[in-house]
Amino acid sequence: MEVRMDRSPLIIAMKGHPGTGKSTLAHAIATALRIPLIDKDDVRNHTHPLSTSSSAKQLNDLSYLVIWQIAKTQVDMGLSVVIDSPLSCLAYLDHLKEIAAPVGAHVVIIECVSHDEAKWRQRLEERGTNDVASWHKPLTWYDLKKLVEKYDGCYNYDVGDVPKMVVDTTSQAKMEELVSAVLRFIATHADTAGGCGVDNQILEMMPPGLST
Repeated sequence: MEVRMDRSPLIIAMKGHPGTGKSTLAHAIATALRIPLIDKDDVRNHTHPLSTSSSAKQLNDLSYLVIWQIAKTQVDMGLSVVIDSPLSCLAYLDHLKEIAAPVGAHVVIIECVSHDEAKWRQRLEERGTNDVASWHKPLTWYDLKKLVEKYDGCYNYDVGDVPKMVVDTTSQAKMEELVSAVLRFIATHADTAGGCGVDNQILEMMPPGLST
């Protein structure tokens, strides 16, 4: 599969609470489009040596600063990117728009949700027992609830004119179907925004009824 990157770059920004499946979907999107994946956890996971001298907020802010700088470097070179982070407040989205603006890049949001709370909770707590590297993540349903409380309502913000697709990762749809739907959304908005050229080979990945 070939992807033409002869137009303005696109920033595909993931959004979602822990355990909603955004990392799995982000990997699948980046693989399908053959573009860089920038994962905030890749930075945050390795800040543990600093945890005795810095607060959790400071380390979280540092992780965002690092991934934003990496994203800026890629976008400035004309590359589209997938950014995997919770994107938990409007200020983070504004920063991505600031990165995009100077080079005429465009931002789209893929928000992962889990309408089936039982599946979401099971996924989160299974990850908690297996993913020892992610020491900073909520490992129990109680931990997640406390984290969401700390957002103090800032998570559900108005994204303005930024295109956004909401994906329920606990639906009955297979991952291949979810990816196909997301790729169609990306292809549509990339074309209308003048973003990355997504050719017919991506559209051919889609199941019947989803292709344009």
